[in-house]
Amino acid sequence: MSADQPKRLNKYISDTGFCSRREADKLIEQKRVTINDKQPELGTKVNPGDKVKVDGKVIGAVAEDKSDRVYIVYNKPIGITCTTERHVKGNIIDAIKHKERIFPIGRLDKPSEGLILLTSDGDIVNKILRAENAHDKEYEVTVNQPVSPRLLQKMAKGVPILGTVTKPCTLKPRGKFSFNIILTQGLNRQIRRMCEFLGYEVTKLKRTRIMHITLGNLRPGQWRNLTTQELKQLNDAVKHSRKTASK
Repeated sequence: MSADQPKRLNKYISDTGFCSRREADKLIEQKRVTINDKQPELGTKVNPGDKVKVDGKVIGAVAEDKSDRVYIVYNKPIGITCTTERHVKGNIIDAIKHKERIFPIGRLDKPSEGLILLTSDGDIVNKILRAENAHDKEYEVTVNQPVSPRLLQKMAKGVPILGTVTKPCTLKPRGKFSFNIILTQGLNRQIRRMCEFLGYEVTKLKRTRIMHITLGNLRPGQWRNLTTQELKQLNDAVKHSRKTASK
């Protein structure tokens, strides 16, 4: 989309890095957004030269080449909550203390740890989060009893949780009580629920990779910027992704 074309209001807001597109819809519904000092409807388009405000403050358009966006890798410690709500104790934004306004791409449960991406680029968030894009996510899982071949086989084929059957996935034993799993979907507390269905309890869960991006030497609580090469590969990987869910 070129700079001289109209853009849907929620996309305009999310592209600035102010919040996600879904959160932008909530702001619009709550009448906290104006275009040229008038209340817009959901689905309203922003035209070049329009002045968009949230809570009375102007939200500026972003550079088309994304040179002003932030992309970081964070090793989330156990106990940090993946929310931008600053009133939530232990929220991820206060934990990182980045000078730019950023938000997480997806979630990691509070009791889980490991790799999560954060960005100010709302466009890439929407592309990555679509389940049909099937991006790999790798985890190290520790459970409360010895890992059996049956557990690995059943989980690899798919198990019934949340009214569906999980997609086939790849598993590899790591130790007596642990294994690696690679998922291409992200159902709510998916790994914990899969293990629970088969009679196991997850005692430790750590995400180590999303697509080509790994934790590397990051210790819990540390973060780093994506490298130029990582960002190029990320943009290439999601280039043909659908930005919106199928109707």
